[in-house]
Amino acid sequence: WRNGVLLVASLVFYAWGEAPYLALVIGSVLFNYAIGGAIGRADDPAVRKRWLAAGVAGNLSALALFKYANFAVANVNALAPVLAITPLAVAAIPLPLGISFFTFHAISYVVDVYKRNAQAEANLPRFALYILLFPQLIAGPIIRWRDIAAQLPVREQRLADFAYGVRRFVLGLGKKVLIANTLGRTADQIFALPTAELTTPLAWLGLVCYTLQIYFDFSGYSDMAIGSARLFGIRFPLNFDSPYKAVSLVDFWRRWHMTLSRFLRDYLYIPLGGNKVKPVRLYFNLWVVFAISGLWHGAAWNFVVWGVFHGCFLVMDRLFLLKFYDKIGKYPSILITFVITLVGWVLFRSESLTYAMDYLSAMFSWNQVFLPVS
Repeated sequence: WRNGVLLVASLVFYAWGEAPYLALVIGSVLFNYAIGGAIGRADDPAVRKRWLAAGVAGNLSALALFKYANFAVANVNALAPVLAITPLAVAAIPLPLGISFFTFHAISYVVDVYKRNAQAEANLPRFALYILLFPQLIAGPIIRWRDIAAQLPVREQRLADFAYGVRRFVLGLGKKVLIANTLGRTADQIFALPTAELTTPLAWLGLVCYTLQIYFDFSGYSDMAIGSARLFGIRFPLNFDSPYKAVSLVDFWRRWHMTLSRFLRDYLYIPLGGNKVKPVRLYFNLWVVFAISGLWHGAAWNFVVWGVFHGCFLVMDRLFLLKFYDKIGKYPSILITFVITLVGWVLFRSESLTYAMDYLSAMFSWNQVFLPVS
């Protein structure tokens, strides 16, 4: 009954903010429940693989339609004069809340069942709760079925867990409301300026504010999700571990959005060959994984370039930067990594690649840093 109450509350929670797409998330639950059951019952490896392909393709098709169709149409129309084709006239498709997260949750379930890392769930309400559980439904962390399956049938709710959940939620709320929102106002004002009005000090101020805003915003949401779940006796994995203390980009991605990093490692990087391939293929795999990571964050070229930017530095870490960092020591390494991360956030925050390039130019042009001598 406790799971039933949580499931109903989660459905109400999603309907409150995104009622038109409630059918979509329920459809995702039913589709993946059926696929997982079919994989679990199949003994023939070829049959299991076909069901897996159907499950992954179905989930990715829904994600592509709702998140990337507008992006694809815009790019086709931009190329229409060059290709001598008629521009596409397609109505914009709204983006459902949380589709990136519940799609990844569903993919992790069908893949884990296929690999026999987890059992297919026979109880439909229990599986539905995994996908729809309200603390992580719209903003993560990315929870894998095998990490939570054992917690749903029998949950111990202790006073210590409830107290921890309250403290964690309040901490996250404070990060979001008191710090992230305050810094965000300054960052938004500066990033809204025409680049002709940007001075070097202003550009750096806006970027530092945004760098802190995105951390306190996202980690605040994660803390609220972890705290909310703990109130009901459910333990979520940590999602952030002081990422701005990272001594390299490799270290940064072990600390930033940790559940996404693990998902990409286990469900994309390792299937591509992981570390068990030739160096050139390994570097290419890293680049591809982070290009896809950028696109997952948003349907725009600046996100793709942000992902490629990180992928390039991860390759350079493996080629020579990690050795260089070892020689110069911890604190210089943290500073260099932080500056690289800062530059990346310009690509992430800007509305277009053109604006990002102009913003970076303002950061490093050093204009109006020193007052003229009268």
